[in-house]
Amino acid sequence: MLSWKSRTTVAMLTVLVLAGCGTGEPDPAASDGTVTIAANTAEGKPVKLSVPTVAAIRNQLPAAVRDSGELVIGVGALPDGSPPLSYIGTDQQTLTGSEPDLGRLVAAVLGLTADVQNASWQNNFVRIQSGQFDAGFSNITVTEQRKDQGFDFASYRKDELAFETRRADTWNFTGDYEALAGKTVAVDSGTNQEKILTQWRDRLAAEGKELRIRNFGNKNGTYLALQSGRIDAYLATDPGITYHVTQTAKTPGPTRIAGTYSGAGTSQQGLIAATTKRGNGLAKPLATAIDYLIRHGQYAKWLAAYHLSGEAVRDSEVNPPGLPRSNS
Repeated sequence: MLSWKSRTTVAMLTVLVLAGCGTGEPDPAASDGTVTIAANTAEGKPVKLSVPTVAAIRNQLPAAVRDSGELVIGVGALPDGSPPLSYIGTDQQTLTGSEPDLGRLVAAVLGLTADVQNASWQNNFVRIQSGQFDAGFSNITVTEQRKDQGFDFASYRKDELAFETRRADTWNFTGDYEALAGKTVAVDSGTNQEKILTQWRDRLAAEGKELRIRNFGNKNGTYLALQSGRIDAYLATDPGITYHVTQTAKTPGPTRIAGTYSGAGTSQQGLIAATTKRGNGLAKPLATAIDYLIRHGQYAKWLAAYHLSGEAVRDSEVNPPGLPRSNS
Protein backbone atom coordinates (compact mmCIF):
# COMPACT_ATOMS: atom_id res chain seq x y z
CA MET A 1 0.00 0.00 0.00
CA LEU A 2 1.29 3.47 -0.82
CA SER A 3 2.31 5.79 2.01
CA TRP A 4 0.13 8.83 2.79
CA LYS A 5 2.58 11.08 0.94
CA SER A 6 2.73 8.76 -2.10
CA ARG A 7 -1.04 8.32 -2.18
CA THR A 8 -1.56 12.10 -2.09
CA THR A 9 1.03 12.69 -4.81
CA VAL A 10 -0.48 10.06 -7.08
CA ALA A 11 -3.97 11.46 -6.56
CA MET A 12 -2.81 15.01 -7.34
CA LEU A 13 -0.98 13.92 -10.48
CA THR A 14 -3.96 11.92 -11.66
CA VAL A 15 -6.26 14.92 -11.17
CA LEU A 16 -3.88 17.12 -13.17
CA VAL A 17 -3.62 14.63 -16.01
CA LEU A 18 -7.36 13.97 -16.16
CA ALA A 19 -8.71 17.38 -15.13
CA GLY A 20 -10.43 17.84 -18.47
CA CYS A 21 -12.28 14.56 -17.99
CA GLY A 22 -14.34 15.44 -14.92
CA THR A 23 -12.08 13.81 -12.33
CA GLY A 24 -10.95 14.91 -8.90
CA GLU A 25 -14.16 16.82 -8.21
CA PRO A 26 -15.17 17.92 -4.69
CA ASP A 27 -16.70 15.19 -2.57
CA PRO A 28 -20.50 15.69 -2.15
CA ALA A 29 -20.27 14.41 1.43
CA ALA A 30 -20.89 17.18 3.93
CA SER A 31 -19.12 17.69 7.26
CA ASP A 32 -22.40 17.04 9.09
CA GLY A 33 -22.42 13.35 8.12
CA THR A 34 -24.66 13.58 5.06
CA VAL A 35 -24.08 12.44 1.50
CA THR A 36 -26.10 13.76 -1.43
CA ILE A 37 -26.81 11.17 -4.13
CA ALA A 38 -28.37 11.57 -7.59
CA ALA A 39 -27.01 15.11 -7.74
CA ASN A 40 -26.31 16.71 -11.12
CA THR A 41 -28.67 14.36 -12.95
CA ALA A 42 -31.25 15.61 -15.43
CA GLU A 43 -33.80 12.90 -14.63
CA GLY A 44 -33.84 12.50 -10.87
CA LYS A 45 -34.00 14.64 -7.75
CA PRO A 46 -31.02 14.86 -5.38
CA VAL A 47 -31.44 12.78 -2.22
CA LYS A 48 -29.63 13.74 0.99
CA LEU A 49 -28.78 10.77 3.20
CA SER A 50 -27.45 10.70 6.75
CA VAL A 51 -24.38 8.46 6.94
CA PRO A 52 -22.45 8.33 10.21
CA THR A 53 -18.88 7.17 10.51
CA VAL A 54 -18.88 3.70 12.09
CA ALA A 55 -15.72 3.38 14.18
CA ALA A 56 -15.81 -0.42 14.40
CA ILE A 57 -15.80 -0.67 10.59
CA ARG A 58 -13.27 2.12 10.14
CA ASN A 59 -10.89 0.24 12.43
CA GLN A 60 -10.89 -2.68 9.96
CA LEU A 61 -9.17 -0.52 7.34
CA PRO A 62 -5.48 -0.91 6.55
CA ALA A 63 -3.62 1.75 8.51
CA ALA A 64 -2.28 3.47 5.38
CA VAL A 65 -5.78 4.04 4.01
CA ARG A 66 -7.24 5.04 7.37
CA ASP A 67 -4.44 7.51 8.06
CA SER A 68 -4.63 9.05 4.58
CA GLY A 69 -8.17 10.26 5.28
CA GLU A 70 -9.42 9.41 1.81
CA LEU A 71 -10.74 6.55 -0.28
CA VAL A 72 -9.54 6.87 -3.89
CA ILE A 73 -12.35 5.48 -6.03
CA GLY A 74 -11.86 4.50 -9.66
CA VAL A 75 -14.73 4.83 -12.14
CA GLY A 76 -14.30 3.57 -15.71
CA ALA A 77 -16.59 6.11 -17.37
CA LEU A 78 -14.35 7.42 -20.15
CA PRO A 79 -14.89 8.37 -22.91
CA ASP A 80 -18.63 9.08 -22.76
CA GLY A 81 -20.01 7.46 -19.61
CA SER A 82 -22.88 5.06 -19.11
CA PRO A 83 -25.98 6.58 -17.52
CA PRO A 84 -27.34 5.85 -14.96
CA LEU A 85 -24.24 4.02 -13.73
CA SER A 86 -21.45 6.58 -14.11
CA TYR A 87 -21.18 9.73 -16.19
CA ILE A 88 -20.37 13.43 -16.09
CA GLY A 89 -23.29 15.30 -14.50
CA THR A 90 -25.25 18.31 -15.64
CA ASP A 91 -22.62 20.64 -14.16
CA GLN A 92 -20.20 19.23 -16.79
CA GLN A 93 -17.71 18.45 -14.04
CA THR A 94 -18.91 16.06 -11.34
CA LEU A 95 -18.88 12.30 -11.83
CA THR A 96 -22.37 11.20 -10.94
CA GLY A 97 -24.38 7.98 -11.21
CA SER A 98 -25.13 4.97 -9.08
CA GLU A 99 -21.55 3.66 -8.96
CA PRO A 100 -19.63 6.74 -7.73
CA ASP A 101 -22.51 7.55 -5.37
CA LEU A 102 -22.26 4.17 -3.66
CA GLY A 103 -18.52 4.74 -3.34
CA ARG A 104 -19.26 8.05 -1.59
CA LEU A 105 -21.69 6.37 0.80
CA VAL A 106 -19.18 3.64 1.66
CA ALA A 107 -16.42 6.20 2.20
CA ALA A 108 -18.68 8.07 4.62
CA VAL A 109 -19.27 4.92 6.71
CA LEU A 110 -15.49 4.50 6.84
CA GLY A 111 -14.94 8.11 7.90
CA LEU A 112 -13.00 8.87 4.71
CA THR A 113 -13.28 11.54 2.04
CA ALA A 114 -14.23 10.04 -1.33
CA ASP A 115 -11.79 11.05 -4.06
CA VAL A 116 -13.64 9.90 -7.20
CA GLN A 117 -11.47 9.71 -10.31
CA ASN A 118 -12.35 8.87 -13.89
CA ALA A 119 -10.58 6.49 -16.27
CA SER A 120 -11.29 4.32 -19.25
CA TRP A 121 -12.79 0.90 -18.56
CA GLN A 122 -9.52 -0.96 -19.18
CA ASN A 123 -7.33 1.60 -17.40
CA ASN A 124 -9.52 1.43 -14.32
CA PHE A 125 -8.26 -2.11 -13.68
CA VAL A 126 -4.65 -1.07 -14.31
CA ARG A 127 -4.91 1.72 -11.73
CA ILE A 128 -6.53 -0.56 -9.16
CA GLN A 129 -3.66 -3.03 -9.60
CA SER A 130 -1.02 -0.29 -9.38
CA GLY A 131 -2.50 1.13 -6.17
CA GLN A 132 -3.47 4.48 -7.70
CA PHE A 133 -7.11 3.59 -6.98
CA ASP A 134 -8.05 1.96 -3.67
CA ALA A 135 -11.23 0.47 -5.12
CA GLY A 136 -13.24 0.44 -8.31
CA PHE A 137 -16.96 1.20 -8.12
CA SER A 138 -17.77 0.83 -11.80
CA ASN A 139 -20.36 -1.90 -12.47
CA ILE A 140 -17.61 -4.54 -12.35
CA THR A 141 -18.80 -8.13 -12.56
CA VAL A 142 -17.27 -10.75 -10.29
CA THR A 143 -15.52 -13.29 -12.51
CA GLU A 144 -13.17 -16.16 -11.74
CA GLN A 145 -10.77 -14.85 -14.38
CA ARG A 146 -10.53 -11.49 -12.63
CA LYS A 147 -9.77 -13.27 -9.36
CA ASP A 148 -6.94 -15.06 -11.19
CA GLN A 149 -5.71 -11.66 -12.40
CA GLY A 150 -5.32 -10.43 -8.82
CA PHE A 151 -8.55 -8.75 -7.73
CA ASP A 152 -10.72 -9.05 -4.62
CA PHE A 153 -14.44 -8.24 -4.56
CA ALA A 154 -17.15 -6.98 -2.22
CA SER A 155 -20.51 -7.48 -3.93
CA TYR A 156 -23.32 -4.91 -3.86
CA ARG A 157 -25.76 -5.48 -6.74
CA LYS A 158 -27.10 -8.18 -9.03
CA ASP A 159 -25.58 -8.23 -12.50
CA GLU A 160 -28.09 -8.33 -15.33
CA LEU A 161 -27.39 -7.87 -19.04
CA ALA A 162 -29.86 -6.87 -21.75
CA PHE A 163 -30.16 -6.86 -25.54
CA GLU A 164 -31.40 -3.62 -27.08
CA THR A 165 -32.99 -3.55 -30.53
CA ARG A 166 -35.05 -1.14 -32.58
CA ARG A 167 -38.64 -1.14 -31.36
CA ALA A 168 -39.95 -2.22 -34.77
CA ASP A 169 -37.76 -5.34 -34.84
CA THR A 170 -39.46 -8.58 -33.84
CA TRP A 171 -36.36 -10.52 -32.73
CA ASN A 172 -36.22 -11.62 -29.08
CA PHE A 173 -33.67 -13.38 -26.89
CA THR A 174 -35.02 -15.88 -24.38
CA GLY A 175 -31.72 -17.30 -23.11
CA ASP A 176 -30.88 -19.65 -25.99
CA TYR A 177 -27.72 -18.58 -27.81
CA GLU A 178 -29.00 -20.30 -30.97
CA ALA A 179 -31.27 -17.27 -31.48
CA LEU A 180 -28.14 -15.23 -32.28
CA ALA A 181 -27.28 -17.21 -35.42
CA GLY A 182 -27.06 -14.87 -38.40
CA LYS A 183 -27.17 -11.73 -36.22
CA THR A 184 -24.74 -8.82 -35.87
CA VAL A 185 -24.44 -7.70 -32.27
CA ALA A 186 -22.46 -4.82 -30.77
CA VAL A 187 -20.76 -5.07 -27.39
CA ASP A 188 -18.30 -2.88 -25.48
CA SER A 189 -14.69 -4.05 -25.62
CA GLY A 190 -13.10 -5.61 -22.55
CA THR A 191 -16.37 -6.25 -20.74
CA ASN A 192 -17.86 -9.33 -19.17
CA GLN A 193 -20.63 -9.34 -21.78
CA GLU A 194 -18.05 -9.38 -24.56
CA LYS A 195 -16.63 -12.59 -23.09
CA ILE A 196 -20.09 -14.18 -22.98
CA LEU A 197 -20.91 -13.10 -26.53
CA THR A 198 -17.56 -14.37 -27.81
CA GLN A 199 -18.19 -17.78 -26.26
CA TRP A 200 -21.59 -17.94 -27.95
CA ARG A 201 -20.01 -16.95 -31.26
CA ASP A 202 -17.46 -19.77 -30.95
CA ARG A 203 -20.16 -22.32 -30.12
CA LEU A 204 -22.21 -21.23 -33.12
CA ALA A 205 -19.13 -21.39 -35.35
CA ALA A 206 -18.58 -25.00 -34.26
CA GLU A 207 -22.10 -25.68 -35.54
CA GLY A 208 -21.39 -23.99 -38.87
CA LYS A 209 -23.36 -20.85 -37.95
CA GLU A 210 -22.26 -17.23 -37.75
CA LEU A 211 -22.61 -14.53 -35.11
CA ARG A 212 -20.90 -11.26 -36.02
CA ILE A 213 -19.59 -9.14 -33.13
CA ARG A 214 -18.90 -5.42 -33.49
CA ASN A 215 -17.07 -2.97 -31.18
CA PHE A 216 -17.54 0.74 -31.87
CA GLY A 217 -15.48 2.28 -29.07
CA ASN A 218 -18.23 4.58 -27.78
CA LYS A 219 -21.97 4.71 -27.20
CA ASN A 220 -22.65 7.23 -29.97
CA GLY A 221 -21.11 4.99 -32.62
CA THR A 222 -22.99 1.98 -31.30
CA TYR A 223 -26.38 3.67 -31.32
CA LEU A 224 -25.83 5.18 -34.76
CA ALA A 225 -25.13 1.64 -36.00
CA LEU A 226 -28.28 0.34 -34.31
CA GLN A 227 -30.51 3.04 -35.78
CA SER A 228 -29.05 2.58 -39.28
CA GLY A 229 -29.53 -1.19 -39.20
CA ARG A 230 -25.80 -2.01 -39.39
CA ILE A 231 -26.24 -4.07 -36.23
CA ASP A 232 -29.24 -6.07 -35.07
CA ALA A 233 -28.76 -5.60 -31.33
CA TYR A 234 -26.55 -4.18 -28.61
CA LEU A 235 -25.64 -6.28 -25.55
CA ALA A 236 -24.83 -4.19 -22.46
CA THR A 237 -25.76 -3.68 -18.81
CA ASP A 238 -29.47 -3.84 -18.07
CA PRO A 239 -29.46 -0.49 -16.19
CA GLY A 240 -27.76 1.26 -19.08
CA ILE A 241 -30.05 -0.30 -21.69
CA THR A 242 -33.17 0.46 -19.63
CA TYR A 243 -32.05 4.08 -19.30
CA HIS A 244 -31.47 4.45 -23.04
CA VAL A 245 -34.77 2.80 -23.97
CA THR A 246 -36.53 5.33 -21.76
CA GLN A 247 -34.64 8.18 -23.40
CA THR A 248 -35.61 7.08 -26.93
CA ALA A 249 -39.28 6.36 -26.17
CA LYS A 250 -40.58 9.61 -27.66
CA THR A 251 -38.00 10.02 -30.42
CA PRO A 252 -38.21 9.01 -34.11
CA GLY A 253 -35.97 6.02 -33.34
CA PRO A 254 -37.37 4.26 -30.28
CA THR A 255 -35.73 1.10 -29.01
CA ARG A 256 -36.76 -1.76 -26.72
CA ILE A 257 -35.30 -4.52 -24.58
CA ALA A 258 -35.35 -7.78 -26.53
CA GLY A 259 -34.22 -10.01 -23.66
CA THR A 260 -32.05 -10.25 -20.56
CA TYR A 261 -29.33 -12.59 -19.27
CA SER A 262 -27.43 -13.03 -16.01
CA GLY A 263 -23.93 -11.61 -16.02
CA ALA A 264 -22.64 -14.92 -14.61
CA GLY A 265 -24.20 -17.12 -17.26
CA THR A 266 -26.82 -19.82 -16.86
CA SER A 267 -25.40 -21.51 -13.75
CA GLN A 268 -25.66 -18.69 -11.17
CA GLN A 269 -26.69 -15.11 -10.49
CA GLY A 270 -24.10 -12.60 -11.59
CA LEU A 271 -22.92 -10.00 -9.05
CA ILE A 272 -21.50 -6.50 -9.34
CA ALA A 273 -18.82 -5.66 -6.79
CA ALA A 274 -16.43 -3.09 -5.41
CA THR A 275 -13.07 -4.22 -6.76
CA THR A 276 -9.69 -3.98 -5.04
CA LYS A 277 -6.17 -5.23 -5.53
CA ARG A 278 -5.89 -8.77 -4.20
CA GLY A 279 -4.72 -8.88 -0.59
CA ASN A 280 -4.69 -5.11 0.08
CA GLY A 281 -7.00 -5.58 3.07
CA LEU A 282 -9.90 -3.49 1.75
CA ALA A 283 -12.44 -6.06 0.55
CA LYS A 284 -13.67 -7.02 4.03
CA PRO A 285 -14.18 -3.46 5.40
CA LEU A 286 -15.84 -2.44 2.13
CA ALA A 287 -18.25 -5.38 2.41
CA THR A 288 -18.95 -4.57 6.06
CA ALA A 289 -19.65 -0.94 5.16
CA ILE A 290 -22.03 -2.01 2.38
CA ASP A 291 -23.80 -4.32 4.84
CA TYR A 292 -24.20 -1.37 7.22
CA LEU A 293 -25.86 0.65 4.44
CA ILE A 294 -28.15 -2.30 3.64
CA ARG A 295 -29.21 -2.75 7.28
CA HIS A 296 -29.81 0.96 7.92
CA GLY A 297 -31.78 1.87 4.80
CA GLN A 298 -29.37 4.07 2.84
CA TYR A 299 -28.75 1.25 0.34
CA ALA A 300 -32.44 0.93 -0.58
CA LYS A 301 -32.72 4.69 -1.05
CA TRP A 302 -29.61 4.69 -3.23
CA LEU A 303 -31.04 1.97 -5.48
CA ALA A 304 -34.42 3.72 -5.67
CA ALA A 305 -32.81 7.01 -6.68
CA TYR A 306 -31.44 5.30 -9.80
CA HIS A 307 -34.41 2.96 -10.46
CA LEU A 308 -32.26 -0.09 -9.65
CA SER A 309 -34.29 -1.62 -6.81
CA GLY A 310 -34.75 -4.84 -8.78
CA GLU A 311 -30.99 -5.49 -8.53
CA ALA A 312 -30.79 -5.38 -4.72
CA VAL A 313 -28.82 -8.00 -2.80
CA ARG A 314 -29.48 -9.10 0.79
CA ASP A 315 -25.87 -8.69 1.88
CA SER A 316 -22.37 -8.06 0.58
CA GLU A 317 -20.12 -11.05 -0.02
CA VAL A 318 -16.34 -11.08 -0.17
CA ASN A 319 -15.13 -12.92 -3.29
CA PRO A 320 -18.40 -14.73 -4.07
CA PRO A 321 -18.50 -17.23 -6.95
CA GLY A 322 -18.20 -15.34 -10.24
CA LEU A 323 -18.65 -15.91 -13.94
CA PRO A 324 -16.94 -19.29 -14.59
CA ARG A 325 -13.71 -19.31 -16.56
CA SER A 326 -15.60 -21.18 -19.26
CA ASN A 327 -19.25 -20.11 -19.49
CA SER A 328 -20.55 -23.33 -21.00
